[in-house]
Amino acid sequence: MFCEVKARRTAGYGGAAAAVDQRKQQRLRDAASVWLADNDLSDLDSRFDVITIVGVVVEHYEAAF
Repeated sequence: MFCEVKARRTAGYGGAAAAVDQRKQQRLRDAASVWLADNDLSDLDSRFDVITIVGVVVEHYEAAF
């Protein structure tokens, strides 16, 4: 499992989750692929979660992408 954490003071501009756009998701997939290959774990399934923190509210999005 890989996890991206985004924090914001307020929910403006689409909130913290909006910061994990398709470009960011692809960069995370690419980084995970390299890490898995470097550690001989390429055959494992991967899951990408997102945790957002807005003010004091924490949300966990399992298998976000």
